[in-house]
Amino acid sequence: MPIGDLAPEIAVLLTAVLTLLAAMALPQRRHGLCAGLALAGLALAAALAVGQFDTSRLTFSGTFALDRATAWARLLILGATALSAGLAPRWFADDRRHGEFYAMLLFSALGALAMAGAADLMQLVMGVLLSSVTGYVLAAYHRDWPVSVEAGMKYFLVGALANALLVIGVVLILGMAGSTDYRTLAGAVPGEPLAVAGGALVLLGLLFKLGAVPAHTWVPDVAEGAPVPAAAFLTVVPKIAGAVALARFAGLVPGETMPLQGLVAIVAAATMTLGNLAALWQDDLRRLLGWSSVSQSGYALMAVAVLGSAPGAAAALIAFVGVYGAANLAAFGVVAHLRGRTARADYAGLFRTHPFVAGALTLAFLSLVGIPPLAGFLGKFALFLAALEGGLAWLAVVAVANTVLSLVYYLRVVAPMAFGTPAGRPATLGVSTAAATALATALLLALPLLSGSLAPLLPDGLLP
Repeated sequence: MPIGDLAPEIAVLLTAVLTLLAAMALPQRRHGLCAGLALAGLALAAALAVGQFDTSRLTFSGTFALDRATAWARLLILGATALSAGLAPRWFADDRRHGEFYAMLLFSALGALAMAGAADLMQLVMGVLLSSVTGYVLAAYHRDWPVSVEAGMKYFLVGALANALLVIGVVLILGMAGSTDYRTLAGAVPGEPLAVAGGALVLLGLLFKLGAVPAHTWVPDVAEGAPVPAAAFLTVVPKIAGAVALARFAGLVPGETMPLQGLVAIVAAATMTLGNLAALWQDDLRRLLGWSSVSQSGYALMAVAVLGSAPGAAAALIAFVGVYGAANLAAFGVVAHLRGRTARADYAGLFRTHPFVAGALTLAFLSLVGIPPLAGFLGKFALFLAALEGGLAWLAVVAVANTVLSLVYYLRVVAPMAFGTPAGRPATLGVSTAAATALATALLLALPLLSGSLAPLLPDGLLP
């Protein structure tokens, strides 16, 4: 069990403990220093992850996969956590538990890292539970605000059911196959009804982390009620980890035993359609982003559905979740920078009062749609191409139709920003939120230019 193989995860764990101790020792007015400590630990973890980028093996008795998919998931999770932490210093400046927020953020990121590299069902359960338990706390962090408490409660109730079913599914697979190790299970999951039921329950548990149908109901409530830095984190990081974890699990099940990938394709179509239809009627920007996040999960599931039949599916999955993460964080960064303004009417005339903020939000929305030549187009094009290569042309058609549909509700926000009359000049939160938003926006602008260099580094498959 080489400890060095988990150096990035250990760095995050130790940073979380140090951040928690610092929050206990420092006076409340100094808790902003915990943000710096958290960012330093995340940077160290990212550097360690880069050092293991070309590693391809199973470690810790085969329970953790070190491959390019894990490496990219690590970098995306750590980067998204850092941007979420950058939104927090001014948002929590008057909160007595300001410093503790960063510790909870890091523990939740650690759970996501454990999920992304899981090569054993027991390891997967551990990562899912750590990510979920800390996520409940983050969602309800504003415990004096009923909307935040309600969001945390809904997240907890849906998560408790989904995670319980996940554990039951793991037990059923263990009982029927005699192992939880992915190498043993690969292509050998029995076709008995109990094993099939176990696989379906594990799938349901992972769909909860993705915020996909039928375990999606928590997403818009958390997007609306959680503190904005927490909402940005919870709509991105668990989704990245869940997508990679689901891709690994789906690859274990032979098609003749269980039509898991066909089921994933149906869930993908239902998720993107439901998310886009629900977003059409939202006048609250945060709920709109929540339903948009649901629809984006449907697109990500397209790559999972064709993972065994399309050579570029793994690369398309990583590319898409990376672009989605940057765009979603930029959009939530704008909300945070405008002190949590969420009514669509509040954004009228924003191009006149805050052109940078309006431009960042517009770029984020257009990237989520997939308008060329923006980064979002590259991610979605890769998904559509993988779906066609994998023989799911019907799913690609559904995805294209949903992409056109999504443009409608994004334009319902962008058009008033450009042509509406501002009611006043909205106040902004501070430098840290502007910097985090600018960094996420810069990533969206840079990714199309770097796509040629990054494409060869994307994974061509997943261990085991």
